[in-house]
Amino acid sequence: MLAVILLILQRQRLIAVFGSLPQQSTITSQAAPELGRRHQLNYQQWLDILKQEAQAATEQNPQNLSILVGDSISLWFPVELLPENRYWLNQGISGETSTGLLKRLDIFDRTKPEVIFVMIGINDLIRGESDEVILENQRQIMRYLRKTHPTAQVVVQSILPHGAEEATWVGRDKLLAVPNNRIRQLNQQIQLIATKRGVKYLDLYPLFANQQGNLRPELSTDGLHLSPAGYLVWRTALQIYTQSGNRE
Repeated sequence: MLAVILLILQRQRLIAVFGSLPQQSTITSQAAPELGRRHQLNYQQWLDILKQEAQAATEQNPQNLSILVGDSISLWFPVELLPENRYWLNQGISGETSTGLLKRLDIFDRTKPEVIFVMIGINDLIRGESDEVILENQRQIMRYLRKTHPTAQVVVQSILPHGAEEATWVGRDKLLAVPNNRIRQLNQQIQLIATKRGVKYLDLYPLFANQQGNLRPELSTDGLHLSPAGYLVWRTALQIYTQSGNRE
């Protein structure tokens, strides 16, 4: 499977950079991902990895190619938990913003995906970016993907909530400065843009939010990143989407 080939390519690149890799965390663990030396990769090194993987996908040209595009939440989607019977190309980078993503979409221009799943925006909010800039970047991302991949289904996913007061992430204070109510309102605007652009919108927010509108603790490792249970919820949503008539 191409997913395995891409994972091997990534591991080979990482080994070439650092000499060895830490053990992968198991899917049953509730601890945060063991980033180890991978966490030391700089942005350009990640770009190099993504270019290699996109090139492999271009050369293999598999059927049912699906692309994940986004930040660390997409990046750390466990390969073993991705929906089966599809070829997955993960184009996530830790700490990515909508501005950064917009600048690197051309990396996978030559691939022929069936579906492109986009999730981006939480890092913009954490860094203090305005809603106007985020929404304009979302427009540009949708426009670019629709033009470059006219036969692909572009799916923009909602920004997920965070854990609010229960968050333990190192940047907790920055999370608390971004109310989840603002994220909900921003998602509504993103959905409107998607509708106007002929792009599908996948609303994951309700699946991850508790009654207070915050990220459910059991679905997260630190109030920002997802636990294996969180990825299982996301996997189910992707499975339902790809098997339903929403793709038509």
